[in-house]
Amino acid sequence: MSPLVLSVLLALVSAVAYAAAAIVQERVAASADGPRYAPLRRPAWWGAVLLNGLGAALHVAALAYGPLSLVQPLGALTIVFALPMAALFVGRRVGRTAWRGAVMATAGLAGLLSLTDGTGTRVLSDADRHLLAAVTFGTVAALFFLARVMGRSVLRSVVLAAAAGVAFGIASVFTKAVAEEWTAGTPLAEWTSVLTLSALAITGLLLSQASYRGAGLAAPLATVTVVNPVIAAAVGLTLFGESFRYGTAGTVAALLCGAVAAGGLVQLTVDRLTRPEDSPAVSAGAARPGPAPEGPERSSGSDRSGRAARDSDRDAAGAQIREGIDVGPVPGTRAHLEVEVRPRTVAGRS
Repeated sequence: MSPLVLSVLLALVSAVAYAAAAIVQERVAASADGPRYAPLRRPAWWGAVLLNGLGAALHVAALAYGPLSLVQPLGALTIVFALPMAALFVGRRVGRTAWRGAVMATAGLAGLLSLTDGTGTRVLSDADRHLLAAVTFGTVAALFFLARVMGRSVLRSVVLAAAAGVAFGIASVFTKAVAEEWTAGTPLAEWTSVLTLSALAITGLLLSQASYRGAGLAAPLATVTVVNPVIAAAVGLTLFGESFRYGTAGTVAALLCGAVAAGGLVQLTVDRLTRPEDSPAVSAGAARPGPAPEGPERSSGSDRSGRAARDSDRDAAGAQIREGIDVGPVPGTRAHLEVEVRPRTVAGRS
């Protein structure tokens, strides 16, 4: 097997590992009532952490056998792999809008990365690293507090995912700097950069976990997948002396690819925002409706049933004290409304 083919296979398996990790993280976020940032007591979450580590290791191995211009765009396939995998393994279907947004984000990101020339010659100085770390942590903190004040859960999740993408992207920059300057003779010379990239990687992992709560899979995953390499490429262009291929034409094409990727993210966010929210659960004191009794008791309660249906439109809190009726949601899709009328003791009355 040629090194180029091996690099492609490693990059594809890496994207699958990242997609599987995202699916597990989303399921943990959807089912957990505990900490949203670090559900340490959930074995599934630790499985997602291992899958993320596997994806990173495979990505680094792919870079060792193939060029950056090939491996980086293949990493953008994570979102494309994640959607059918989620439909197959956890039954999470996606609509046409989400698919269109995912394809746009992936195509735009792949085009942008393929146009980036990763052969920068400049080396980051200690002052550059300190400034970059300070700006990054400040940006992540600002996005975090912005997410805290967001009213819509989908927008909050997208902002958290963007913060995670920033943290992951700058962690990649520090990884590159450490890999280029590390020597066996002085193994601890880069310890500050190693600590910084470790802190950024952990921060990104915790923020990405929180971003899946209340927003599904596609929008947060696409946001992290796009923001991560875009931030890394932006730093490479400004600090490492990298550039776009093909001069001015390449720069214009890269801007168009960035616009396509951004449009895909907007499609995914709008798709999630326009979905109907889950109906709020009724209070614990509300009884579940059952089959209506037959005979005179049912007919004698028809007027009271009508009043209960009208009252439920104004207040679905459960018990209607004045009438002594329990009103609860009717599970499933029905062509008509069924209300069960049962005598019971009400506080202060019998």
